[in-house]
Amino acid sequence: HSACGPLRIDALFDFWRGASYGVGSAQKMFSLHALMPEQWCSDGVAYPKLSWLCTKLLPKLSRWALESKTSEFKSTLSLIPVEKYGILYQQLKEKYKELVKVWPEVTDPEKFVFEDVAIASYLLVLWGEERAEKGTTTKQSFVDLGCGNGLLVHILNNEGHPGKGMDIRKRNIWDMYGPGTHLEETAITPSNDFLFPTTDWLIGNHSDELTPWIPVIAARSSYSCRYFVIPCCFFDFCGKYQRRQCKKSQYKEYIDFVTDVSTMCGFYTEEDCLRIPSTKRVCIIGKGRRYREAEEAVVEKQRSDYIKRREALFTTSGASMNVNQSGHYRLNHSDNGQKISTPVNNWVNGFQPREKTETVRNCAALPRDFVDAVVLRVAKALLSLTERNTESSSCGDTWNTGGSVLISEVVNLLDQSSLQALKKECGGLQTLLKNNHQVFRVEGGRVFIRDWRTHTLAQSSRVTSKRKPPPSGALKTRLCWFHTHHPHGCPLLREHCAFAHGETDLKNPQR
Repeated sequence: HSACGPLRIDALFDFWRGASYGVGSAQKMFSLHALMPEQWCSDGVAYPKLSWLCTKLLPKLSRWALESKTSEFKSTLSLIPVEKYGILYQQLKEKYKELVKVWPEVTDPEKFVFEDVAIASYLLVLWGEERAEKGTTTKQSFVDLGCGNGLLVHILNNEGHPGKGMDIRKRNIWDMYGPGTHLEETAITPSNDFLFPTTDWLIGNHSDELTPWIPVIAARSSYSCRYFVIPCCFFDFCGKYQRRQCKKSQYKEYIDFVTDVSTMCGFYTEEDCLRIPSTKRVCIIGKGRRYREAEEAVVEKQRSDYIKRREALFTTSGASMNVNQSGHYRLNHSDNGQKISTPVNNWVNGFQPREKTETVRNCAALPRDFVDAVVLRVAKALLSLTERNTESSSCGDTWNTGGSVLISEVVNLLDQSSLQALKKECGGLQTLLKNNHQVFRVEGGRVFIRDWRTHTLAQSSRVTSKRKPPPSGALKTRLCWFHTHHPHGCPLLREHCAFAHGETDLKNPQR
């Protein structure tokens, strides 16, 4: 902000990208000055709040100036007008922010709501630019394959785009959207049964095993069908994607694979980075074809041959394929004898959609008695390391804070049956210990007893708000582990502890 007027934030970024700020012989400094803060009018988009410029922008500019690593991907929002996106995002964020308060899923509402608002904003601007290029006002139709919570479909429907979402499993929030949001519960299999000849765009928003198939489905649906996909988990056509280039990151290699699929399907393929709170934020877009419609048969032969070559990577390693009398392909795995039957009109053998019932493997579904026993055993071992020190302490603080051990050493405390149960869970023992952060603190590969008296602000940001000291009169829904099990009880007074000190202090307990 200068005497000549306010500095637009998008102009500032353009300036920064064009400037050469490296580490040289002379120290360089970058600063922003607001000559008249009282006259600064923030709209949250082009003119942000001064506090944001100070606490967010300047530290980032400083970090970017010193970084020498170049990104593997394109700059953020390189394919659409950034200003249009910013204004629309703020409008949609304000319009749909109430969903955060009523979100019925177990996922983080702020992350998922505002991430889908950002993706919807990108698509709406992209589609608006497409309509302007073609000189039409008809809003594009779409199908979201693997739509999950359906929020992206809900927003696009609300903003006037005809379309629907499809997923193998209905979510709780679907019933909240109303009749104007079109969602279908169905298992999607790459086949002739899932073609969309009248649809303008196919969407794959973190669509997992469907990701590499979406360019294929779009190409085979119609010559005019386009697609937009955000690759996340790494899947090939009929199994997990296998790395082949160690010189690239796994994510970059997979993005290149999906781009290769798109090119083989005949699309002009573009790549962009979204502005979303996710590490997997690269999108791949197929807007037009590289061939004439009359050449469809030739390109289709290339597609089919490409898919067969990819399939052969799976079927030639320990598996053989034949066709049974009922007209179904059968894949016979030599290692365990498992047989997978695939209808003849499917495009590949061995494709498996995800299970209808989602398997919880983050230790949350383990029996409560089992978890309690593991927690008690580990905690007693940590406390035993410093029992003598607290008994002989002369400084007046006799509360045993326990010692610390490597997580690899904690394994020795458990029997084989317990270890086998934990191996089936994502993250295993470490995840169980982190889940029980009322009792433990896991840092640097070591586990400690958590001392709530020295719970810093930095630590508070890493645990849920439920673990912060409760306000007066707050309901306590879980028993305090330390009050019940620690030899010296809880180090906090009852009124300062976020957990109940005994059954009489417990209100509205969790199951």
